[in-house]
Amino acid sequence: MMRFLLRVALLVAGMIFLVSLLFAALLLLALWLLRSLWARLNGRPVAPWTFKVDRQAVWDRFYRTPGQVPKSQRDDADVIDVEAKEKPP
Repeated sequence: MMRFLLRVALLVAGMIFLVSLLFAALLLLALWLLRSLWARLNGRPVAPWTFKVDRQAVWDRFYRTPGQVPKSQRDDADVIDVEAKEKPP
């Protein structure tokens, strides 16, 4: 009996997950259709939702030496010269 109840519970959980995915997809579709309708009403071309990935930057990020920082992220103005002191026991 426990096996049957577990199967029913997993089936219900799976159905809820499927319905939530379908709802999210339909919501995105509705938003995209509204956006394209608004663009057409304003006389603009309908542009797809895209994002650009700089593959060279991703490659450089993971295949550089550990101490190497890109020049764009380095700021030498924040470097302060200090003297190291021994911490008393």
